[in-house]
Formats: sequence, C-alpha cells, structure tokens
Amino acid sequence: MSKILKNDEVIVLTGKDKGKRGQVLQSIDGEYVVVAGVNVAKKATKPNPMTGAVGGIVDKVMPIHVSNVALFNAASGKADRVGYKVVDGKKVRIFKSTGEVVKA
Repeated sequence: MSKILKNDEVIVLTGKDKGKRGQVLQSIDGEYVVVAGVNVAKKATKPNPMTGAVGGIVDKVMPIHVSNVALFNAASGKADRVGYKVVDGKKVRIFKSTGEVVKA
C-alpha cells in the first residue's frame, strides 16, 4: 500500500509550485505522481492530419516525485505525514499528527 494514492488531495512541499494544492491524477511506479495543475510544462507538438491534431504549444502536466508532496489534512488545513495502523484486521492510513484515519 502506497502512502499517496490516486484521488488524494496533496500539497507540494518543494520546487517552483511550492504551496500549491491539487488532486493526484495518476501514480507512476509508486515513486512519481501526477498532480492536477502542478508541474505544468509547455510542449511543442506537430500537426497530425491522420488524427486531426492541430500543432502548436500545449500545456502538459508532468510527474513530480512523491517525496516532494504531502497529504492534505482537512482538519488542520496543513500538509501531514502518513503512517499505517491495523484497525479491525485491515491496514489503514493515518495522519501522523492526529492519528485519524485518512478518508479514501
């Protein structure tokens, strides 16, 4: 079980987008995540008449390393670390600061 999963609300801790908040769209190999509106790069694309794609400069959301994001704790309104705990025979994620179970 990964500490940061798809559809989690995260905050960026370092880099040019520090402090930005967004939802995880995709997890790549457990080491990288794609966060909506974070780490956006400009990419030049060629037109392709076979697919109907027009050329130009397109915004592309790039992956960011998991160590550079932290889960958003709605109760405190801040970033929080994640731990694990066994509750009723199931392994669940908890916030380290409060011990509350992360709503997935």
